[in-house]
Amino acid sequence: MVNRLGICASQRGLANKFKEISEIRIIFLVSLFVGLFGNWTFFSQVFLAYPFSLKLVGFYLSLLLILVGLTAFLITLVASKYTTKGVLIFTLILTAFCAYFMDSYQVVIDETMLVNTFETNAGEAGDLISLKLIGYVVLLGLLPSFFVWKAKIQYGGVGRFIFNKTVVVGGCLLCMLGLVALQSKTFTSFFREHKPIRYYANPAYCLYSAGLFLSDGSGNKHTVVEPIALDAVRSPSAVGRRLVIFVVGESARADRFSLNGYERDTNPQLAKRDLISFKNFTASGTSTAVAVPTMFSVFPRKEARMSKVRSTENILDVLQRAGVRVLWRDNNSSSKGVADRVEYQDYKIPENNTVFDVEARDEGMLIGLQEYIDDVKEGDILILLHQMGCHGPAYYKRYPKAFERFTPVCESNQLNECTNEEISNAYDNTILYTDYFLSETINLLERNEDDFQTAMFYVSDHGESLGENGVYLHGFPFAFAPSAQTHVPAILWFGDKMGPNRTGLQEIEDAPLSHDHLFHTLLGLFHIETEVYNQDLDFLSGILVRDRSLKPFRGSPAVAAGE
Repeated sequence: MVNRLGICASQRGLANKFKEISEIRIIFLVSLFVGLFGNWTFFSQVFLAYPFSLKLVGFYLSLLLILVGLTAFLITLVASKYTTKGVLIFTLILTAFCAYFMDSYQVVIDETMLVNTFETNAGEAGDLISLKLIGYVVLLGLLPSFFVWKAKIQYGGVGRFIFNKTVVVGGCLLCMLGLVALQSKTFTSFFREHKPIRYYANPAYCLYSAGLFLSDGSGNKHTVVEPIALDAVRSPSAVGRRLVIFVVGESARADRFSLNGYERDTNPQLAKRDLISFKNFTASGTSTAVAVPTMFSVFPRKEARMSKVRSTENILDVLQRAGVRVLWRDNNSSSKGVADRVEYQDYKIPENNTVFDVEARDEGMLIGLQEYIDDVKEGDILILLHQMGCHGPAYYKRYPKAFERFTPVCESNQLNECTNEEISNAYDNTILYTDYFLSETINLLERNEDDFQTAMFYVSDHGESLGENGVYLHGFPFAFAPSAQTHVPAILWFGDKMGPNRTGLQEIEDAPLSHDHLFHTLLGLFHIETEVYNQDLDFLSGILVRDRSLKPFRGSPAVAAGE
């Protein structure tokens, strides 16, 4: 009995001893785990830039050690007796999520992606959930977090705490600098020629992006909004009423529109219309959360920090102030703050959208729209329809089955389970459905031509990668995003009464245009006079048959595009 008790006591003592670990050791163990198992995409990018060679083994190992040292450095900065476990668990969970999305879709988790994440609705989030995601979270996040939670960490006194922090922080910095110095020739080219690879460093770049997100105020929905164009008024020379429907597309790419030369007939309905498809139109961002606010902003893309955009009125505010009746109908996640101060209707819910099967359909936004128009007895009208469009990765959900012309299709939200042909087919079907939706929108406008000068403008918020070079979805940093994510379709249709110069329209069909032009073009389209108006950025200036008496731009350089 005594021996048995002694053995049990010895086993408990061994177990307790096994659970005891110093704070420095557990930080480095977690950092090593993250470096080895959370950075597959990072190292795949490295091996693309530097194909495997025995001469480069030292460089590869140096990169791994730098990742480990950088992670340990960041954790140590905020680690203490009361925070270490929480910080380690947060790091593991964050790493698991970032690793999944980078490994599965080759996306970069930057400030833009975080804005998108916090503004994604439950439906969009559900499209991203898969068994593979759960596996990543369990194996890379929850399982190691359980051991961290159970570990008995030795912290020591205040003196030991300060000493340890100093040694780790200083040691990590010296080691990282030393490793770079030892491989200086290779690292010089790495940092100079392959800057985008660093965006895949997990979780270092994710944490950096989170800091930018918080400091920029991108997630703050309660910012004070600064008014602009307080002098905005409808030109006295304007005649008649205008009805304009602006369709905000989602994840559509210009090269998948047959109007732009795509070999598949993805625009059979629009091809029958007398309209202009702009062939060289560039988005202001690669995600909805950035592109939609920026495309309606007075600030050009290069100046459009999200805190600045969100805290300044947009074109909808200006038009409403000038007497235009503005309505935003949304079948996406939201207007991203653009329609916060105008009439807004949510068409993601079946109570409003009666065209609802697997999900709410874009065409449902047209239901009841004629009654709305009829109720507005005077003044101009601007209606904005925000599509679900081509939103991935569940492209097969974005269109009714009647539009499944291109087969076989990918019927999964896990794109690695499908061939690129299946993904492409499903995506092209979303374009086919958008073609139908836009044609139906034009039909509505044609029914109102007796009472209004009518126009429809369609432009996508951003494009979409469909597996080119192993890249999927969207959200890449704009500086090195592929053209598939930045080159977007833009279509303009005019009713007969709007009186456009057709030759002039055709002359600008191939012009280099962008979201930066939309603010001023909409001002010109509605004949709004204001000091903020910049005629050079109104690409319809001189094309519409109208009195060009609008005041030229004389505002501050802060809102002058291209400066």
